[in-house]
Amino acid sequence: MEIKILEERANPLMKRHEFRFEIAHATAATPRRDEVRTEFAKLVKSPKDRVIIERMNARFGTAITRGDANVYDSTDSAKKITREHILVRNGLKEKAAKGPAAPATEAPAEAPKAEAGKPEAAPAQKE
Repeated sequence: MEIKILEERANPLMKRHEFRFEIAHATAATPRRDEVRTEFAKLVKSPKDRVIIERMNARFGTAITRGDANVYDSTDSAKKITREHILVRNGLKEKAAKGPAAPATEAPAEAPKAEAGKPEAAPAQKE
């Protein structure tokens, strides 16, 4: 797996550096997000817990994956600013468990059925 940085921008307002990257993985399948985070952290010389991979898209028919990553100034700012589902994907937060199911209530009362042989009254039509 070979990572090449295509673009780097500093974003002081969000306390991060934003990267666009490309991964060549000729002899292997698309790499996992955790593997990419580890290699990217080594490449930019930053702790792994500050590196967030926003997205990775494998190009159809090729062994190339392109993506976006953010490297934050601190772990706290990474957890405050990054959206929750991206933190879950990167393994920095556990997926929130759904709350306990609401207790089963009584089934709604069914409308009375028309007796067999008696047609139901049709609604009146305006002419």
